[in-house]
Amino acid sequence: MSARIYQRPKNAMQSGKARTQEWVLEFEQSEARRPDPLMGWTGSGDTQAQVVLTFKCKEAAQDYADRYGIAARVHATPPKALKLQAYADNFR
Repeated sequence: MSARIYQRPKNAMQSGKARTQEWVLEFEQSEARRPDPLMGWTGSGDTQAQVVLTFKCKEAAQDYADRYGIAARVHATPPKALKLQAYADNFR
C-alpha cells in the first residue's frame, strides 16, 4: 500500500486560497480502472483510492504514514513566485 503526501495547489478558477495550507495523504491506485459493461462508467474495486486524509502539517502526515506502515512519498511544494506589475507598464 503506497501513498503520496502533497500540499493542495491554489484553485486556478478562484482567487481565494482556502485549504491550500493543509497537507493531503492520498492512496495510489492498486488496480487499473475499467469501464462498467452496463452503464459505461469507469471504476475499479479499489476502495483505498477513495480515501483522502488531510493534516495540518507535513510532519503529521508523515507520522501517520509511519505509524500505520504506509510507504508514502512526499511531493515538495514549488516556491510561489509573485510577479509584481504596475498598471502603467501596459502603456510602455
